[in-house]
Amino acid sequence: MHSQTLPLEKLKTANGTGIYDSHHPPAMEIVDKCVHCGFCLPTCPTYMLWHQEMDSPRGRIYLMKMAAEGGVAQMNETFVSHFDSCLGCMACNTSCPSGVDYGKLVEATRAQIERNYRRRWRERLFRKMIFALFPHPERLRWLMLPLWIYQRSGVRWLLHKSGLFGMLPARLRSMETLLPELSLRKLFARTPNHVPAKGKSRMRVGVLLGCVQRVLLNDVNRATIRVLAAHGCEVVIPEEQGCCGALAAHAGLELEALAAARRLIELFERAQVDVIAINSGGCGSAMKEYGHLLRDDPAFSERAKATAAKCRDISELLVELGVAQAAPRAMQVAYHDSCHLQHAQGIRSAPRQLLAAIPQLEVKELPEPAVCCGSAGIYNLVNPVPSQELADRKAGFVIESGAQALVSGNPGCLLQLAGALRRAGHPMPVMHVVELLDAAMQPGGKQL
Repeated sequence: MHSQTLPLEKLKTANGTGIYDSHHPPAMEIVDKCVHCGFCLPTCPTYMLWHQEMDSPRGRIYLMKMAAEGGVAQMNETFVSHFDSCLGCMACNTSCPSGVDYGKLVEATRAQIERNYRRRWRERLFRKMIFALFPHPERLRWLMLPLWIYQRSGVRWLLHKSGLFGMLPARLRSMETLLPELSLRKLFARTPNHVPAKGKSRMRVGVLLGCVQRVLLNDVNRATIRVLAAHGCEVVIPEEQGCCGALAAHAGLELEALAAARRLIELFERAQVDVIAINSGGCGSAMKEYGHLLRDDPAFSERAKATAAKCRDISELLVELGVAQAAPRAMQVAYHDSCHLQHAQGIRSAPRQLLAAIPQLEVKELPEPAVCCGSAGIYNLVNPVPSQELADRKAGFVIESGAQALVSGNPGCLLQLAGALRRAGHPMPVMHVVELLDAAMQPGGKQL
């Protein structure tokens, strides 16, 4: 078994069901809700790309059922590949008329895979590298130093100009494409730990900084803090906060996800906040599921539910508070729906309400709004080819819209689509919704 194997007492029995061990196999009561109607097919990114049944939600559910009932002999590379190819975008959750919670099924299956399937050594090494870096902001920040030199020294320009870039492995090319223009000042900028409300305090709000976001997109966090304070919130930003566990949970690394969740729950409990504001769709969907993630832990199950109940996406929180007056911004922007915001959290109108509060701002709606951009946690790193196909398709829609900028509500989407627009030779400002609102709320309509 893989190093993710849980203690035997946690597995409850030596034998699981079919090829699964007994620790939370995919729930058959959810599997049996699927009537194989096919409503999920048009919104599934991998089915849209390949038109292969086993790379659709209903095909993967059928595989899960076969694996439980003995129709699959072992967890081999073919079986695993169909679940590795899934983006976990949850578009099928939204489109399913039978209410199948595919998200819980695929995360349970991936956890089974990580415990019971041994990947090839290169794949294991690559995934270990990802999880040794991305959930650890300080490590990631220091890694950016040589990459800043790479950008500023002309090596990047030479690599692209000479054509040598195209000879690099696909995964390395994908990582390089996602890299924004780095600034040492922004890389090492620190957020304050506490910001008082402007005027009378309406509530005490904790802010989640995120992992990659606090290193590469810290302007989003700073804008979030300013906007909350302007709306009468006392803002608390615990300095020692770590990863929320979203990346690990979506990749099937249950132990890491559990540990991260427990740490964050304890941290925000000590902070004594009324609400936790989250500006990342992926982080928000994971934290709102803490009650499910920690359901077996008697010391944390109720605390996890209480923390989850405090979590709000920044857009839904600001709509609840009532959006403050903003200065006019005469421009056209394309809005991209984050999958974990619209499908996992069911938040679609709130970001649009924030944008509608900015006078003279024209919002362009994009075709195929339910379809993923290909970011999906670590998907764009481990599956770069389909990821870039989806990103390039989405970038094409943005360009065709004639918009002057792109806005979204998730850091992964922002990095993914910025890279795709650069590849298309059409770079443009790419920003979080809260950044645009913050800019419109500053004196003269300019960001501080």
